[in-house]
Amino acid sequence: METPYSIRVVDAAKRFGDVAAVDHVSLDIRRGEFFSLLGPSGCGKTTLLRMIAGLEQGDGGNIVIDGADVTELPAHRRPVNLVFQHYALFPHLTVEKNVAFGLRYRNGVEKGQWRDKGAAALDLVRLSGLGHRRPDELSGGQKQRVALARALVLDPRVLLLDEPLGALDKRLREAMQVELRALQKSLGITFLLVTHDQEEALSMADRVAVMSGGRILQIAAPRALYERPNCREVADFIGEINFFHATVKSLEGETVTANAGVLGIVSLPRANFGFPFAAGDHVLLALRPERIALGDSGRGGGTVAGEIAAASFLGDRSHYQVRIAGRDAPVFVAASGPAPQGPVLLGWQPADMIALPFVS
Repeated sequence: METPYSIRVVDAAKRFGDVAAVDHVSLDIRRGEFFSLLGPSGCGKTTLLRMIAGLEQGDGGNIVIDGADVTELPAHRRPVNLVFQHYALFPHLTVEKNVAFGLRYRNGVEKGQWRDKGAAALDLVRLSGLGHRRPDELSGGQKQRVALARALVLDPRVLLLDEPLGALDKRLREAMQVELRALQKSLGITFLLVTHDQEEALSMADRVAVMSGGRILQIAAPRALYERPNCREVADFIGEINFFHATVKSLEGETVTANAGVLGIVSLPRANFGFPFAAGDHVLLALRPERIALGDSGRGGGTVAGEIAAASFLGDRSHYQVRIAGRDAPVFVAASGPAPQGPVLLGWQPADMIALPFVS
């Protein structure tokens, strides 16, 4: 019976001296899934990718690809291919020969075949007709497409992408995100993307694993990660967010009442708590900037008075820093429309609050 998982990582570990780069990580990546490892520099995501690729030998655990344990196999015997951030193209070879490089040294593949397969791969990434050029005659986006074609021409079961768009400018990077997503869906093979860019991971992946300190903090679909993070670190890493310290006062049915300090007494759904809690517990309540309205009465929700300390215009929206009495850190608010001046009223719905465990 065919396994539903393309990649299974079981208790993988890797140390560099006293540092646990990968600290007993386990995860399952489904067949045909676009999966992303997301986290800041040094969190272990690239080391884990290199362990899956066979470029890094682990200190423990197992790597299983398409149901076969490949932990002891060298990189060239694993059914994966890797795309790097810096392309790694041969400058003295044409685009055609760069793409077909691996095929030219594969037994049983004749010259006419590698040329045909190389041309088909270039067509797949929309570079037909550029096979005669050399890498220095291409733009950054075209070089990245050549690197993709070179990886795909070998028909890997899994494509590993290590910060593949990091060297591109913002507009081109966003265009390539759309193209990569469409390409993965059309091919139906598993893509595993490593990135530190939250927007990149959220816009492309079916599921995202957030890493920190060599461990996985949470694995979820992009919307679930954003709307229901399981800890402060995930909430803080995925976009802007405001945290408020609170103490649970009571639980009645499906409603939790808490004292949120500067926000006063708030009542929110029990479903917003993804962890066990009891009356008297100290928790964190979090609000995304776009869930706070400027000059709003709260529409039956909460309100607090404040004063705008700073504003940043970003085209389709503006970001505001609002000072409120009794709180040192400003409250971040995202809103459209003309910028108000001076005192403002902040309004929010308690149902939009994310409840998180408090860790001292």
